[in-house]
Amino acid sequence: MKVDVNNLEGKTMTWHSATQPVGSALRIAPAFVATTTDDDAGVETTIEAHYNANEGRYIVTAIINRATRDDFDQQALRRTASVAILQAAIPHCIAVRITDEPDAGWTSIADLTSTEGRIIPPWMAAAAVKRGTKDERMEVIEILYGAAALSGAPPVRAVQVELDIPHRTASDWIRKARDAGRLEGMTYNVGRQADG
Repeated sequence: MKVDVNNLEGKTMTWHSATQPVGSALRIAPAFVATTTDDDAGVETTIEAHYNANEGRYIVTAIINRATRDDFDQQALRRTASVAILQAAIPHCIAVRITDEPDAGWTSIADLTSTEGRIIPPWMAAAAVKRGTKDERMEVIEILYGAAALSGAPPVRAVQVELDIPHRTASDWIRKARDAGRLEGMTYNVGRQADG
């Protein structure tokens, strides 16, 4: 899904908009507006979302659907895909430093990979699963957990799929990252519906 993500001032989302610290090494945009168009249905959907520290995730605060042509799909106009839009937008709203160098710059997670549907690039996933790479692994777990939890998606599943590891291993690595204080400000409650 192609999504255009802007800050509340209407400027394209970049790492500069990520000013809210979460976890141990991430910064997120406090709020954003995301828009996508379904050309087949002739419907454009825009959502506005704000980070809620008490919930540990983004909350959708506004949804606007509008027809983009006269022969639009009226059923599609009534249905809102806010969760999918939220999940596609979140990587644009999270910034991370790739290296620990003091002068290292920030980059958005969306800029890390060009593979559709992936959160991190393959080289980063490969480094995280190597034996003896504890720090790199914890950094990747923080990125994956953050991208999933902040959008209301199951983080264990995201870690499992992105790193191609068993569910049990993904759960264990997330627990270790939480114990290390890397997941502060990001919450996912098992059983909670991803309602955005």
